[in-house]
Amino acid sequence: MSDMERISISLPSKLLKEFDEIIDEKGYASRSEAIRDALREYILRYKWLKSLKGERIGTISIIYNHHAPEVMEKITDLQHEYRDVILANLHIHLDDEHCLEIIMVKGDAKRIVELKNKLNSTKGVKLAKLSVVAPATQIPE
Repeated sequence: MSDMERISISLPSKLLKEFDEIIDEKGYASRSEAIRDALREYILRYKWLKSLKGERIGTISIIYNHHAPEVMEKITDLQHEYRDVILANLHIHLDDEHCLEIIMVKGDAKRIVELKNKLNSTKGVKLAKLSVVAPATQIPE
């Protein structure tokens, strides 16, 4: 086995409880094994997003706490900054605290990924998920 590094992380109790339930359900031998698996998946997704090129069409779905300071203004500002790749958006109120925003995108993959990353790193955003495909004109018959 290769060299191992020991790290320490802090997690909200609810998140750790849910993670432990998944660990048990999937049969992992330890939290460490499950975290290594999750990190591998995260790295693969990152590399896939980074490798995207050319014209793409898809959606960015974000869930955020609308009570977080300035989160709505920051999301709106980003949408104005990236209007060259945004076709439309849909806003849904999920509960008293959370909203779902679905942003339809089309354009340069690098710009779309950049937007997704900026949304994801915005304080108050809990999740930002990108789903893209090649435009219909590029899909073989």
